Amino acid sequence: MRGSTSAPTVRVLDVLELLARPGNERLRFSDVARELDLTQATAHAILKTLTDRGWVARDPDGKAFSLGPVLAAVAARAEAVRPLSGLALARARELARRTGYPTTIVERVNDTLVISAPETVTDEQFPVFPGDRIPYALPFGVAFAAWDAPEEQSAWIRRSPVTDPVVIDRIDAVLARTRDRGYDIDRATPALARATQLVGTLERDGLPAHVRQIMDQLMAECASIIFLPDDDPANRTHPIATLSAPVFDHRHRVALLLAVNPMRALTAAQLSTLRSELVEAAGEISASAAPDWPAPVSNVR
Repeated sequence: MRGSTSAPTVRVLDVLELLARPGNERLRFSDVARELDLTQATAHAILKTLTDRGWVARDPDGKAFSLGPVLAAVAARAEAVRPLSGLALARARELARRTGYPTTIVERVNDTLVISAPETVTDEQFPVFPGDRIPYALPFGVAFAAWDAPEEQSAWIRRSPVTDPVVIDRIDAVLARTRDRGYDIDRATPALARATQLVGTLERDGLPAHVRQIMDQLMAECASIIFLPDDDPANRTHPIATLSAPVFDHRHRVALLLAVNPMRALTAAQLSTLRSELVEAAGEISASAAPDWPAPVSNVR
C-alpha cells in the first residue's frame, strides 16, 4: 500500500513486537522505554492503552508487561484465515525435529521479507527472531524472485545496493536454475550468512549517509560471494547456510517460503536428503491450497 505511514501506529507495533521477542516476555516499563527510545510519557500512554484493551498484560506484583489475552484470540483467528501459514508452521516444526537444524517461514509484505516462525530444537544460538524484517532485494528472497514476474525481478535487483555487472549478469541463470530445481540454495559460509542477515535486518533510517554507504557496500560484497558460480563437483562438502522452497497459494503464486538453515558444511548425501524432505514438505502444503498445481520437484543431482 502506497502512502505515508503513521508514526504513532509504528510505535504501538514496536511495543508489541518487542514483547513478542523470545526473552522479552516480561519487561518493565523502563525496559520498554529504553529499548525503543521512547519518552516516559509516550511509553506510559501506549502501555496503558494496550493494557486497557487486553493486548498487553501487567503483573500487579512485579509490574512487568507481557503479551495479553487478546493476542491469543487474534492468533487463533489468524490461523483460521491463513491456513497455509498454519500448515507451514507445523511442517517447519517437524523438519526441525527430523533434521536437527533451525527452520524458518518467510513471508513477503510488499518490499519486505518477514521471518514469521523460526523453529529450533537445540540450544544453539540462531540469529533470527519472529518478526525480523529483511528487505526484499538482492541477495534476499531468491525463491520469491525466481517465480516473480520479470518486471518484479528487475525491481528486486534495483532495490539492492548491488551494481557489479558480473553479479547482476549471473542473476538470470540463478533464478532459472532455482525454478528448475524447485528450491533455492544459499552456499554462504555460516559467518558470511550471519553477517548478511545482520546487515539486512539493521534499520537504516536515521543513520548518517556514510554509515549507510558502508552497509550497502558490505551487502554488495556479500552478494558477490553468495552468487559465485555453482560449479563444484557433486561429491564435495559444501557450507550451506539455507535451503528454501516456495509454497504456492490457490492463485499459483508464491505465498511463503519454507526454509531449513543448517549453517554448516554438508556432504552431497546429506544435502540430497535435506532438499528432498524440504521440497516434499513445501509441495504438500502447496497441494492443500492448489490441488492442480504440480509440486516443485528437485531434479538437481
